[in-house]
Amino acid sequence: MAHSFKKTMVSPKEWIFQIVLHVLVFVFYSFDRNQPQIPIYQFVFFLNYTLAALAINYFLLPRFFYRKKYLEFFLSVLFVITLVILMEEAVIEKIYFPDSRGKSFPGVFYSLLDVLPVMTILSGFKFAWDALGKQREVDLLKNTVKESELQFLKSQINPHFLFNNLNNLYSYAIEKSPKTPGIILELSGVLRYMLYECKEDYVPLVKEVEQLENFINLSEMQIEERGEVSFLIKNIQSEYRIAPLILIVFIENAFKHSTASQSDKIKIEVELNLLDHGALEFVCKNSYQPYSNTDSLSKGIGLENVKKRLQLIYPDAHQLDIQKSKNLYEVRLSIDLNKMA
Repeated sequence: MAHSFKKTMVSPKEWIFQIVLHVLVFVFYSFDRNQPQIPIYQFVFFLNYTLAALAINYFLLPRFFYRKKYLEFFLSVLFVITLVILMEEAVIEKIYFPDSRGKSFPGVFYSLLDVLPVMTILSGFKFAWDALGKQREVDLLKNTVKESELQFLKSQINPHFLFNNLNNLYSYAIEKSPKTPGIILELSGVLRYMLYECKEDYVPLVKEVEQLENFINLSEMQIEERGEVSFLIKNIQSEYRIAPLILIVFIENAFKHSTASQSDKIKIEVELNLLDHGALEFVCKNSYQPYSNTDSLSKGIGLENVKKRLQLIYPDAHQLDIQKSKNLYEVRLSIDLNKMA
């Protein structure tokens, strides 16, 4: 599996980060208030740690650790640390401290206490840098997948809506109804909104409500004299925006189930109310007759589609409650329009 950590190119930002980190660590490592000037041997000791850290950061981490070869990584790091200690004790200290520290080996434990803190800092920050970069890649991938899923779900609505209304249009055309031109005009207006104006993630709430009204006028033609439809709007404000084509699915289902199960006394009520704090309250009620052919209708993609979209767009900012009683199907949806995914 290709891995982003296998890249040999180092970004300019990472170079700057590493340089600043090494300078800061070196200052803390070599600082001595009793000795204002930094002696040359401090540079040599720190250079030894730096070379070892570079080997760990840009060779051992991508070659072993990020490929989950943990044993090889541990043994390689142990080898590098051993080389650092040998270089320090057998070479550097012999050169700069031949009459003191260079005469004897203080022991493995003391040498590790001297070497490990600096190397851990230098290597630890590199590991943290890579982890943050990987997290950014994961977040970007999640956003890409989420956007693709949303586009797919949205694309399902247009054929779904068109299929249902073409059936109605066909029946009116067969009967040579004078309402057919009006249906075509209403249908073209709603489809124009779906195809061209809903490409954005969010649309003005006023525009969405306007299209809901057009859709209800279009769907109301299916009922004619068999019942009544009401659409009540309260306090809709122009500054708010909403994800398009969320509410229309519930209204479409209401018409679909009512007209399929009842020949008369159809009743559909839709209410929209925007509260002062930006919460949109949506209620859709429709009558239906049990033991009808509505069970087969419930298997459509509409309801599951809108549930998925709500989870993706308003994951912690919506409440959906669907109640089904003896003769009434009721949907209550609350969306906080101030919160978006």
